[in-house]
Amino acid sequence: MTALSGEFGAYLALILVGFLPNEIWRWLAVIFSRGLDEDAEILVWVRAVATAILAGVIAKLTIFAPGVLATVPTPVRLGAVLIGFLAFTLIRRSVFAGVIAGEAALVLGALVFAP
Repeated sequence: MTALSGEFGAYLALILVGFLPNEIWRWLAVIFSRGLDEDAEILVWVRAVATAILAGVIAKLTIFAPGVLATVPTPVRLGAVLIGFLAFTLIRRSVFAGVIAGEAALVLGALVFAP
């Protein structure tokens, strides 16, 4: 029982409370989404809402930066978002390319311009 009260207990709690409840919904979505038309109006709306929520979170984290991110100057953070967006649009709308380019710009800008 002492193993559960130490480091392994924290990992077990993280899996049981953080990972599994979310993973169940993902699997249910995969099961129930089979046969749905990707161009259906409801799915287009759901995609738009999800994109708007993600944009809002990115904007909040960029403008009102928490923690260590607050030490990076605001113009650098905004520039990293712009570079990430440009990479996304120029490289076949690749989210991966946008995230990598934005992150690289943010890290480089933090190294060059941070106090």
